[in-house]
Amino acid sequence: MLQWGNLVRRKLSSISILNKMLTAIKNLLGFGPKTDFSALVQEGAIILDVRSKGEYASGHIKGSINIPVDQLSGNLGKFKDKNKTIITCCASGMRSASAKGILSSNGYSRVHNGGSWMRLSQKIN
Repeated sequence: MLQWGNLVRRKLSSISILNKMLTAIKNLLGFGPKTDFSALVQEGAIILDVRSKGEYASGHIKGSINIPVDQLSGNLGKFKDKNKTIITCCASGMRSASAKGILSSNGYSRVHNGGSWMRLSQKIN
């Protein structure tokens, strides 16, 4: 009977781990809980566009801040309040995901990956 209990506990533990992994994958692919970016912007969120200066110059969200992702670590001082909501964006969502990781790993607690700046623009307007 003791072996059966151990087997059940191991199976339940494995299922729990798989569920956590599945949730993480869903969130990564954008199938997780939906974020109301429009509400975040209305509440004063910062939009951080992490594309290159040239990409930004060719079109961007009005009022956004441009810091290329490869320069973000050296410019964290521009964001004094680590509890301020920051929405990252770029051309496709890849660099903005990296930027979100940089910010989160440096203690910024309210960071959202907005993905493509064009799609984000549609969501907030």
